[in-house]
Amino acid sequence: MNSPDSFGAIYNFVSGPLVWVAFIVFVGGSIYRFYDLIKLVNRKEKFIYSYMSWKYSLRSIIAWVTPFFPVNMRKHPVLTVVTYVFHLCLLITPVFVLGHGVLIKNAWNVRWWALPESIADFMTLMVIIGCIFFLVRRLVFREVKYVTTMSDYFLLAIVAAPFVTGFLCYHQVGNYDLLLILHILAGEIMLMAIPFTRLSHMLFAALTRAYIGSEFGKVRHARDW
Repeated sequence: MNSPDSFGAIYNFVSGPLVWVAFIVFVGGSIYRFYDLIKLVNRKEKFIYSYMSWKYSLRSIIAWVTPFFPVNMRKHPVLTVVTYVFHLCLLITPVFVLGHGVLIKNAWNVRWWALPESIADFMTLMVIIGCIFFLVRRLVFREVKYVTTMSDYFLLAIVAAPFVTGFLCYHQVGNYDLLLILHILAGEIMLMAIPFTRLSHMLFAALTRAYIGSEFGKVRHARDW
């Protein structure tokens, strides 16, 4: 940044009004996507309600969140391990990293539990390694490369950016002020992208599993794992 004043102005903007914009877009977009899904089901596939089942929905969800329980996971052990570690670190680290806890305390005077810095740093690194793994997989494996589009690489970049910039900030590699601004912007972009991209599986994963589990269990009388 050219001067402390310019950095302060940009920092206050991206960590203030722009944060609220990101949350409003995320929450509003998520509500819209759920509403749109329900409207689509009611218009085209109302028959779904006839076989949706709590029993088979929960059976499917529990089966697919249990590591190595589904057959396909046992066939691809490396992918399974990387996927589980990646998603756990991706979800937990931003919520419980110390720096974010301090921001929450300053903004709303709410005490927030934080991970030890060394663990948060390690989990951040796991997300970055996971992104590299998924990138290489899309570039190398023919069956994955075949179904990969430019948007997939773009989404990988969106996911990786907050963690890469946060990791560099924590270790004070490069221009700290610039990296801090980029870190906040990257997090806001990722948050706003969730409802409107394939990252929306974060919102709909449980519903998808419930639908598939109910269809397999109640209609086909089979397991979906």
